[in-house]
Amino acid sequence: MSCCAPGAEDFVSVESGHGAVPSREELLLASRPVTEGMREVRLSVPSIHCGGCLRTIERALGNLDGVADARANLTTKSVTVRWAEGISPPPVGKTLSAIGHPPHLAADGAAGSDKTLSELVRSLAVAGFASANIMAFSVSVWAGVGVELRNLFHLLSAVIALPVLVYSGRVFYRSAWAALRHGRTNMDVPISIGVSLAFAMSLYDMIHGGPHTYFDAAVMLLFFLLIGRTLDHVMRARARTAIGDLAKLTARGATIEREDGSCVYLPVGEIRPGVTILVAAGERVPVDGHILSGTSELDRSLVTGESAPVAMTTGAVVEAGTLNLTAPLRLEATATADDSFLAEMVRLMTAAEAGRSGYRRIADKASGLYAPVVHGAALLSFLGWAFATGDYHRAATIAVAVLIITCPCALSLAVPIVQVIAARRLFEHGIIVKDGAGLERLAEADTVIFDKTGTLTTGRPELMDTDLVDPDVLSLAAALAAHSRHPRSLALVAAYTARGGAKVHVTDIREMPGHGLEARCDGAAIRLGRADWALDDPAAVSAVPCHPAATLSKNGRLLAVFTFHERLRPGAKEAIAALKNAKLDVEILSGDHGAAVRNLADALGVRQFEAGVRPDKKLARLKALADAGYRTFMVGDGLNDAPALAAAHVSMAPSSAVDAGRNAADFVFMRDNLEAVPFAFKVAKRARRLIRENFALAVLYNAIALPFAIAGLVTPLAAALAMSGSSLIVVANAMRLNGGLKRTEKERRRSAGAQAASPSVAAQPAE
Repeated sequence: MSCCAPGAEDFVSVESGHGAVPSREELLLASRPVTEGMREVRLSVPSIHCGGCLRTIERALGNLDGVADARANLTTKSVTVRWAEGISPPPVGKTLSAIGHPPHLAADGAAGSDKTLSELVRSLAVAGFASANIMAFSVSVWAGVGVELRNLFHLLSAVIALPVLVYSGRVFYRSAWAALRHGRTNMDVPISIGVSLAFAMSLYDMIHGGPHTYFDAAVMLLFFLLIGRTLDHVMRARARTAIGDLAKLTARGATIEREDGSCVYLPVGEIRPGVTILVAAGERVPVDGHILSGTSELDRSLVTGESAPVAMTTGAVVEAGTLNLTAPLRLEATATADDSFLAEMVRLMTAAEAGRSGYRRIADKASGLYAPVVHGAALLSFLGWAFATGDYHRAATIAVAVLIITCPCALSLAVPIVQVIAARRLFEHGIIVKDGAGLERLAEADTVIFDKTGTLTTGRPELMDTDLVDPDVLSLAAALAAHSRHPRSLALVAAYTARGGAKVHVTDIREMPGHGLEARCDGAAIRLGRADWALDDPAAVSAVPCHPAATLSKNGRLLAVFTFHERLRPGAKEAIAALKNAKLDVEILSGDHGAAVRNLADALGVRQFEAGVRPDKKLARLKALADAGYRTFMVGDGLNDAPALAAAHVSMAPSSAVDAGRNAADFVFMRDNLEAVPFAFKVAKRARRLIRENFALAVLYNAIALPFAIAGLVTPLAAALAMSGSSLIVVANAMRLNGGLKRTEKERRRSAGAQAASPSVAAQPAE
């Protein structure tokens, strides 16, 4: 099978010190065929934490013979490798281990608690507590205490700082050592050197009775940097859960009917096209297929985004992940689990997550430049002063001051601090920020794309013209509807409960999948459901409205037609108007039928809309807009919206959305009012301006401070104060976000008051 002859050692797992590295044979078994005669495997690489890691991994794998493509993903901490079908897999595991990024098969590390976050939080807490205590001693020293007390405070500071540097600093030390061990550098290298040298110099001066030590500078340095590192990790971890939510919809196995009529349960991975599958009511379809026999209703919201069950019968095509609701079905599998509709959605979301790191890569490239520049400046300062004065202690002190004063604390806080304040302000208005980088992308958006059902509308059908319905007829319909979980049945029961009326006793109740409910009342046959099933007269059937309706009949004769609608979500009209005033283009993409989408678009004044859109078409539309230079803001709630939410430039979902939709989105709004969408956009625009100002302040600080440090005019203590001062300036500037949002908050309250005083929003038909 192979054109190259690997040795036997290539087909066994190799221990790397980090666990078993996947062998070539394991890679081959874990891979899947893709287009154009290629195979693909996805590996988990937990050690990925920055853009430098991505570049190192992709460069190393790209140099291997046989590798057609290698793509590392910072958000999911994974690597996807492709090679030509028919040849032995390249030595991916050995190569990654050799550069300090040992991999394992993605499924092996899919579960478990987030140990990295726990470590970061503990390290941050220890560093913060120690910083406060050491600064208390430092303030006393600055105030001018006696020599004996000063030396005691220096000793206490050293006692506190040493375990803190070992415990909290290990986050940076491990990363720096891994980079240096494999012949490269990263942003953690100068941080580790600066902290270590500051502590060593302080220890030397303390032993020799020096007037100043810099234990406070070393610990504060760790504290501020850990804040940024923790925030970044939390944002990325939340983004990774979106893919897992879709994967949870995959059935673990299914009952297979053999040719002799016997049944056996097989894991979903062993199901092959052509086998017969038995799917009971309440089970999810394990793989794509078509119905051989049986009639049932399926929840296809994964595909269409519509919560209303869909009647399916013999010959109908069903997709993996859809839920069988009312009756058993016999299916013929047409694809394996890896090639199913649900698996493709997971891959789409994975690819979309990989494309999200563009803005982070820019920051990572800047960080990559930081290390050599700072190292060079500190080294040249040391050599220059040592040569000029012959005083190596002073030269070392100046070099440490250069390392500390150029610490990227202000640069590291420039983005996270604004994101934290903006996130708090948004949370006060019922909006949760799930991805801090989403604030940047939201400020850049120029096109807003809305889903319909559950986003622009409430997603819950309601009975129209309740007051015009005969109370006795409504009571009879509710007596049948109470025995079903169909959304329209629930709407009938809700209308009856709100209005009240006499109870009707019915017997022999049966739910006919795809048709409706049937019962007996005083000897008469009562049916509630589809008109062509409930009525005997074809002329009466043709007279029933086309929009969503439930027909009630008695012995085949029409009693009533109940029509349903979905109400606009509160604030929908105001939100659309506000977005248009902000010069944003607005579109509607919905899986619903044409008439319902058209009526809604007309009511909201949206000219660009499209109905009957499947998930792949939504992605195609988003890609077309992206290729044309537009930055899309997707607002949706359904399972079928999850890939689009992940692929859009930025996305938002209501709290009523399914788990996969909420986790794929960058923002989630908890209240029903859709005005959260334009409000978040305003906050993002303001936050982007402040982030740019913070970057400018950080750059200006370094441009001014670095020459002073190189000139020997700044001690390590002054460098630590300057570093802290630059961070405080950045924080103070970020706090201006609160003041800038006062006007926005007043406008929101005024709008909410006007809406409360106005009549209810007009209803729109839903299909």
